[in-house]
Amino acid sequence: MKNILFLIVVLIALVSCKNETKKEDVSVSEVVSTSDIVSVSGRQLLVNDESYLIKGICYHPVPKGKSTKRDFGTLAQDLELMVEAGINTIRVYAPIEDQSVLDEINEAGLKVIIGFGYKQGGKNDIFSGSFIEYVNKFKNHNAILMWELGNEYNYHPEWFGGDIKNWYKAMNDAAGLIHQNDPSHPVATAHGDLPKELALSMSPNIDVWGMNVYRSVRPETIFKEWKEVSTKPMYLAETGADSYMQIAKDGYKQGINELAQADATAIILKATFNGQDICSGVTLFQFTDGWWKAGNNEVQDTGGTAPNSTGVPFDGSPNEEFWGIVDIDRNKKKVFDVVKDIYINVNKTEK
Repeated sequence: MKNILFLIVVLIALVSCKNETKKEDVSVSEVVSTSDIVSVSGRQLLVNDESYLIKGICYHPVPKGKSTKRDFGTLAQDLELMVEAGINTIRVYAPIEDQSVLDEINEAGLKVIIGFGYKQGGKNDIFSGSFIEYVNKFKNHNAILMWELGNEYNYHPEWFGGDIKNWYKAMNDAAGLIHQNDPSHPVATAHGDLPKELALSMSPNIDVWGMNVYRSVRPETIFKEWKEVSTKPMYLAETGADSYMQIAKDGYKQGINELAQADATAIILKATFNGQDICSGVTLFQFTDGWWKAGNNEVQDTGGTAPNSTGVPFDGSPNEEFWGIVDIDRNKKKVFDVVKDIYINVNKTEK
């Protein structure tokens, strides 16, 4: 009997080792189980069949210095600040390839909108088709909220042989391929302002239309326009204000002006969340000041350009390096408390 028991123990141990070896060979999508299903119903974005309101932030952390590459070295600190501010969604402009980063975001209780570019040297891009490899690798990761194709590409027909229809076809085909491979997450795009009939007619596979909306402090004016052209969900993929006034205007002094940014953001966010019958939320631009945008990456420069940027509150000048709700060293700007108050208290009912 003792010999039989010994053999049984040995066999169990061998089977366990074999299973562990197999585990190392399987993909991330097989190891990380999905607990949330993201879908759309009418104009609503749903997570596990419950309405999901995006209280988000655009996130592209580039540190001081010579490099202009994104760096997640401050992720733990950044997530702590995001959680404090009531942020539930991060929008990134390029895929996060490190699973540990996605794991940490998920553990903090946040979700991610993963953006894919058109031509990115054949790495996770639409042109090469390599983006679908990323989708299949991470489609079962609980941090994923949506896949997003392009960012304001409608402003750049020159990237597509001078014909923007080439982009809309590529976008629609990419969205269709994602649907075939991942039925559990919607496909979005980040369009520059309101999409016109051409974009809508050529892109039926887009489930959620993100819109980068810079209409001073009146982003809500796009909601009525959207209601008239589509029954699909939409969200504000970018909106907000910077903390530098190029000129004195509307009672705000020229120069660094955190009050102007805070006041503008308060108006924008309140108007956004008053339109929840049409709009599924917002990913505010952006988490940290981007010193890499307009000049020397070791100092904070004024200036910088952006398409359709005359709608920036209040001076009409984008000043690309001053958009963060925290500065480059993660010090909170005045706008941080505005975001925190609105995000935490939106949809709260008094008892």
